[in-house]
Amino acid sequence: MFKFITGRPFWVNLLAAIVLFITIIAVFLQLLVWITHHGKYLTVPSVVGQSTEKAISFLESKGFEVIIQDSVFVDTAQRGIVLKQLPDPNSTVKINRTVFLTVNRMTLPMIDMPALEGKTLTFALEILRRSHLVLGDTSYKADFMKGSVLNQSFNGNRITSGAKVPWGSRIDLVIGSGLTDERILVPSLIGLTVAEARMVLDENGVYLGAILADAGVTDTAAAFIYRQNPDKMSDSKLPNYIRPGQVMDIWVSPIMKVIDSTLQQ
Repeated sequence: MFKFITGRPFWVNLLAAIVLFITIIAVFLQLLVWITHHGKYLTVPSVVGQSTEKAISFLESKGFEVIIQDSVFVDTAQRGIVLKQLPDPNSTVKINRTVFLTVNRMTLPMIDMPALEGKTLTFALEILRRSHLVLGDTSYKADFMKGSVLNQSFNGNRITSGAKVPWGSRIDLVIGSGLTDERILVPSLIGLTVAEARMVLDENGVYLGAILADAGVTDTAAAFIYRQNPDKMSDSKLPNYIRPGQVMDIWVSPIMKVIDSTLQQ
């Protein structure tokens, strides 16, 4: 073999090497064109506004690779549609180019419930708007915090700040209406459990204030009330009055104590 090469003139071998080199380069370039699809271009169709599944199927049928780049939520747009694409519609790109999609989520995102209690209604409405929540039902309750939020609830249940709620949820608010000149008889809570007393006070628009528990009380709601302030009757045996929105303090025990009959008159 080496004799075949060395037995020829140098210029013949040089020419053969040049031809071989040019042939290799030509084959390589042809392969590169075939691999990269050089000279083959496609126009990117618009899929904005289409359902995500339909858009992906359509783009793949046109020879594009598809990747969902981001999933966001826009409440003014239909769920599950394409919001944005890259490259832009009608762009001219090489075949097999990847199209990146931004789509609108199918499910509502969960957000943190803000703290509204104690804030004015105007401020609470602004917080709801910024938190992507809406105002549900509003009711008013006698309270010295006039115009302020007393209670926030979702689906009929009180909800604390930080709890998760779906985007766009309706939040019901109880607003303080201020104290009125109306007076009601102080209700008797003696002998009731704390849970029962709460119901009585809610019916009268009176708030439960301090709960002073005796030793041994492990479940406040089931504890028995043996003293209250203000009392139902005054020292002169006349009925006491209270305004809606005011508070009553109670003393509780784990067992039913002897009830002072003078307080129940």
